[in-house]
Amino acid sequence: MVSQDRSSPATRLYISVRVKFVIAFIGACLWTWFSLWMAENWIRDLSQLIGSVAAIFFIYGIAIIPGFMNSFAALSLLMDKRPKRKILDVYPNITILIAAYNEESSILDTLKSVDRQNYLGGLQVIVINDGSKDRTAQLVKQAEAQYSWLTLLDLTQNAGKAHALNEGLKLAKHDLVLTVDADTYLHRIALQCIVERYVADPPNTRAVAGKILVRNSRHNLLTKTQEWDYFLGIAATKRLQSLYQGTLVAQGAFSIYDRNALVEVGGWPECVGEDIVLTWALLRAGYRIGHSEDACVFTNAPTELNVFVKQRQRWARGMMEAFIKHPGILIKPRLSTFFIHWNVLFPWLDIAFTFGFIPGIILACFGHFWIVGPMTLALLPMAFLLGFLNYSIEKRMFKAMDLKIRKNLTGFFVYVLAYSFLLQPASILGYLDEILKTRKKWGTK
Repeated sequence: MVSQDRSSPATRLYISVRVKFVIAFIGACLWTWFSLWMAENWIRDLSQLIGSVAAIFFIYGIAIIPGFMNSFAALSLLMDKRPKRKILDVYPNITILIAAYNEESSILDTLKSVDRQNYLGGLQVIVINDGSKDRTAQLVKQAEAQYSWLTLLDLTQNAGKAHALNEGLKLAKHDLVLTVDADTYLHRIALQCIVERYVADPPNTRAVAGKILVRNSRHNLLTKTQEWDYFLGIAATKRLQSLYQGTLVAQGAFSIYDRNALVEVGGWPECVGEDIVLTWALLRAGYRIGHSEDACVFTNAPTELNVFVKQRQRWARGMMEAFIKHPGILIKPRLSTFFIHWNVLFPWLDIAFTFGFIPGIILACFGHFWIVGPMTLALLPMAFLLGFLNYSIEKRMFKAMDLKIRKNLTGFFVYVLAYSFLLQPASILGYLDEILKTRKKWGTK
């Protein structure tokens, strides 16, 4: 497909991805060396109270390793200048798979957002009703008369999201396959953006993850807080990983895949974190996973605390499943392997935060600054820099897409000050779920 560049030609210094990686890594190492120098007295004093091993475990998990990650991310994003998308002369035909379980309240809105796309290629949409007990199948059946591109695959028995998607894949007619969650609303040019990014990315790309934003952010304080997590945290992580040619999760809510590659790796695996395990299978096969930062969709975030915790448990458990199913990916010689090694450290960081930082805050309230004190302020400079960069990048993207950042100050302050108090203990529960092999089910994203 021949394409035409919409951007004006400009001459600028080109820095290869590998050179960017080296610069960011050296900068992060220097910041970590400075942090360790500053933390010498802190480690020594805490060692006298709880022993040197425990002191190193908690201080490294609370401050040193997160400081390295923040500085690496900030330096990388400062150098990230990705090419603009290009209008295609011919848009490829695509198949969209929508797995639905008890989604009568949202499925018609999702289909309406697909209809608004005005996508210039052929379109096939398959809704796989996974044994819903509500009116999901009935509503989609009625919608078939309205939308010529729509097909209902009605599974009478609930067998899980992976099974539903694999059944839908059997009916896919086109070489490019997208997944969309049944409560997701697509921005008016989301399909165009994600397809253009897929075509523009390097030839070995076999999947591209879209941008997920919160649709129901006004519902309550929990959704207001999650709005900032999706806008800043999750978006920045995917952008950073994509820069180094290996986004680690092409999420089921909105991603595009090469159909042949899906078949090659066996489709979606039967597990809780089917999207991350599938993504790692593609990475292990040697393919690249990209990220389209302006292919925006809006999803309904959990509105109840217990549902939110279950969602983040599932995400954490999915990461554990990915390691178990693809252990060889840890020695794959590619830049994205660096971030998989980061994931190895996440249980350490979550445990250190939950059992070190949270009790440390309580102790600090009574004047005991053994764990949380002046030294923890060393995290703030890089954290602020990273937050500012993330916000600036997303603000530019929103402006280009005719979107506006909502003035959600309450959610922002809760996100900055308290969000981790929910997120990281929930992740520990997810790790325990996989270790204890508790029952696996889908029902939250």
